Amino acid sequence: MPCITLPDGSLKDFDKPVSVQDVAFSIGPGLAKAALGGLVNGKEVDTSFIIEVDSELAILTAKDPQGLEIIRHSTAHLLAQAVKELFPAAQVTIGPVIENGFYYDFAYERSFTPEDLEHIEAKMYELAGSDATVSRETLSRDRVIEFFRGIGEEYKAEIVASIPAAEDLSLYTQGGFTDLCRGPHVPRLGLLKAFKLTKIAGAYWRGDSDNEMLQRIYGTAWADKKALKLYLHQLEEAEKRNHRKVGPQLDLFHFQEEAPGMVFWHQKGWTLFREVQSYIREVCYEGYQEVDTPQILDRSLWEKSGHWDKFHHMIFATESDKHEYAVKPMNCPGHVQIFNHKLRSHRDLPYRVAEFGLVHRNEPSGTLHGLLRARRFTQDDAHIFCADYDLQSEVSELIDMTFKVYKDFGFTDVQVALSLRPDERVGEDELWDKAESALQTALDSKGLKYSVQEGEGAFYGPKIEFSLKDSIGRVWQCGTVQLDFSMPGRLDASFIGEDGQRHVPVMIHRAILGSLERFIGILIEEHAGRLPVWLAPIQGIVLNIADKYADYAHEVVLTLKKYGFKVDSDLRNEKIGLKIREHTLQKIPFLLVVGEREAQKGTVSVRRVDGEDLGSMTVENFSKHLRADVLARK
Repeated sequence: MPCITLPDGSLKDFDKPVSVQDVAFSIGPGLAKAALGGLVNGKEVDTSFIIEVDSELAILTAKDPQGLEIIRHSTAHLLAQAVKELFPAAQVTIGPVIENGFYYDFAYERSFTPEDLEHIEAKMYELAGSDATVSRETLSRDRVIEFFRGIGEEYKAEIVASIPAAEDLSLYTQGGFTDLCRGPHVPRLGLLKAFKLTKIAGAYWRGDSDNEMLQRIYGTAWADKKALKLYLHQLEEAEKRNHRKVGPQLDLFHFQEEAPGMVFWHQKGWTLFREVQSYIREVCYEGYQEVDTPQILDRSLWEKSGHWDKFHHMIFATESDKHEYAVKPMNCPGHVQIFNHKLRSHRDLPYRVAEFGLVHRNEPSGTLHGLLRARRFTQDDAHIFCADYDLQSEVSELIDMTFKVYKDFGFTDVQVALSLRPDERVGEDELWDKAESALQTALDSKGLKYSVQEGEGAFYGPKIEFSLKDSIGRVWQCGTVQLDFSMPGRLDASFIGEDGQRHVPVMIHRAILGSLERFIGILIEEHAGRLPVWLAPIQGIVLNIADKYADYAHEVVLTLKKYGFKVDSDLRNEKIGLKIREHTLQKIPFLLVVGEREAQKGTVSVRRVDGEDLGSMTVENFSKHLRADVLARK
């Protein structure tokens, strides 16, 4: 009879086969009530699963990531049930879990409306309130095909028909609704308490544009109402902060169909871009040689480096003089060419080069997302060529530099991950062992907490990934430090060691912001467009109360510009209240009002964009105030 080993190492003996639910009840009624599924010897199962032999068991609840996934998957099926009850002629297709939620695709004679969504969601809550039991049965493939064809679900029958004939399949039934699924599912519908349908979109059957268009209903599901409310608030905030709306509103940039995935920077946006660029030069370029490499390189170089084989589908190619060229998707092969341009000695190492490298990648059109996912972008890219014995010190310095940069930009919640060798890779396993060990040692020596991501390294080496958590809880992957024992050798890089022999250097790939465009998009959304003073394209705007004070306003602007600040004026013959409202909406940090009193006394009346009145001060004192904010990177 089975002996069950629980996660804490304790043992439970039973005199007969038991279900996961039985084990949960034996531990406590509270756990039995909360149980959503189980992890039996590492396999996710329903609470009804019978354990007949000695096994390891973890009871899954809503507190576990797997438990939350069960909730979301079950809610997708609840959605399908609700649609079938309200629209019996609709056919169900597939309904997987996605990040933070789920979707389900339907074939129906007309388009679903927002009002339909409201009715469907209400029906879902009604069905959940019934607390119907969810049951599972296993049938042969042919019987499942017969079942779905018998109830007119041709899409389901087609899905099943594509599965090998020898495979048994599971069906889940809740109330009068039965669906195909591997499971697991919640044991009863009453455990689905917090969900929301979010939007409707089109989707081709099986993702093929040659097939018919289906309707995809998206939703989100959480363990409880509190978590759902928090997530919906996050969505609202994200929409307010959406850089694709905020950027054009603030006249920073725009996109258009003639250049998909490529940004048109306006003056204010380009000022912001150059400010970020200047910061990186100031903080990160000491000890580096700034270089610039060609946009187009012969295909043979990319084949030799390994990039063509791995990324050819993302490379823009062109042909000239019977040669095939690639528009560079990354900068590393070009930097190796600079290293190779002359014979290097061990005394030249570490050799550090940096470039604001403009790269192009043919990202699928459906994945493009403003500045966050583009086809043309600029990397704050650097490569360090060094000997093995320099690895630890170089990586350690890069980690420190990365944290400083993020802190200066206002990000203090930084998540670190160590990404290890993928299945498809170049280089010997011993080199991978060495590289992974070096990165792990560097992280451990600093006492940093980090997660380990198996199989997520680059094809040429492992990497440390840095992700930023923003003000509304979203996580953005930004910087990387990658070790590469392979590419320098593939591209014939070498140096003369102390022994007088040629040696292949180690290459460290480093990007702190990653893509400048993407990072600026993150900054815009982090601050909802109200950028810190030191980054703002316009730090202050001088507003005259009447035309006769225009000359004084102009004088104030010239004085502040002489001090090195980014200021402008609005001398329109409009009411001061209107001008204040307009420039507040433009999120300019300081509004400087000048009238008769200010002109007579050589002062400005200072107001922050958030409405705080700083009163009247001399232009010189305001410049000191502004400089303090800039130096403090506020």
